[in-house]
Amino acid sequence: MAEELSQLTLVARKACFGLPTACPSCLPVYIYLKFAQLPFSLEFNLIHPDSDQIPYVESGTYVAYNNEKGGVIESLKEDGILDMDSEVHSVPEWISTKAMVNSWLADALMYELWVGSDGSSAHKIYYSDLPWPIGKFIYFKQVRMAKQLLGITKENADRREEEVHSISTSSFLLKIAHARGVDFIVSFSDFLLASNLVFTNAEVYASQETQDIFYAQIYRRATIAYGALSTRLGDQAYFFDRPTSLDAVFLGHALFTLQAFPETSVLRGKLLEHSNLVQYADKLKLEFVEGRSPSSTPPFHADPSSSFPRRAGSKPKSKPKKEKTEEEKKFKRRAKYFLVTQLVAVLVFLSLLGGSDDAEVELEDDDDLNYNE
Repeated sequence: MAEELSQLTLVARKACFGLPTACPSCLPVYIYLKFAQLPFSLEFNLIHPDSDQIPYVESGTYVAYNNEKGGVIESLKEDGILDMDSEVHSVPEWISTKAMVNSWLADALMYELWVGSDGSSAHKIYYSDLPWPIGKFIYFKQVRMAKQLLGITKENADRREEEVHSISTSSFLLKIAHARGVDFIVSFSDFLLASNLVFTNAEVYASQETQDIFYAQIYRRATIAYGALSTRLGDQAYFFDRPTSLDAVFLGHALFTLQAFPETSVLRGKLLEHSNLVQYADKLKLEFVEGRSPSSTPPFHADPSSSFPRRAGSKPKSKPKKEKTEEEKKFKRRAKYFLVTQLVAVLVFLSLLGGSDDAEVELEDDDDLNYNE
């Protein structure tokens, strides 16, 4: 077992935003291995950015994929490779807290990354190295998948609109009835008046409601989750006295939210309202991600956001370029070839289309001459 652990390799998505891997699924696995102080190598997969198998951990013939057994961390625990939850896995509060992070906060992050933003963060993480057509295809595919996972479907939207319209009509009818001093509508003219009030505003009201319903629900749950986590943490170093997978999952979420999302992010703003959670993320980032001792760093500033880099403003220091692997070079060549062939195909199509238009014009001119004769 020790021999296997000494040869672990974590395959993740690329690094950016000052994070070792800027992927909300990969970062918790990276932190979990760091908590255990296990030696492992980090490799990036740039060829399949939308694969649900990433991240994965491999060691010899052993592989733990993201889309199996509940994820990489659960696979490592179940297979007896690495379990940091042995002392807390039966504690009810630990179970419920982790479930809250894996559901409410994970949903909020997914919503903001793919649905509730302009997609700039997702672009940089997943498909900035790909040709434009492929990148756009992956983006729309991931947006559609995120909406399905979150339950944001046309059927749900239609049902919400019907509910909103029904509630709006009933409330207007009830208001008019109360204004007349009765418990129900007594004349058809009253009903027409109520209907007119409803239908002049129903379309705008219902469409706005369906746009906001998921937004409000997701961020309301995130607010509750952050508040509960802040209360649970207090001034402790970890949520349950020692690092567990709960700390790895939440720290990955917090670092991604604070560094990958812009200052206008709603989720980022809600997290920054809890200074002890931000301090917690700042301290553990220095110790386990950057490998520095927290005692050797400057004291925490009054503004929680000052500990994390801002997406807009000062430019980061330039880093020396890494030598590209043969696989990356081959992928780049193929991408360029694909882009060139697509451009040639478009040009050929336009030239043929232009030629056919000229031919039609000539035929029309010939017809006009025949009629004139």
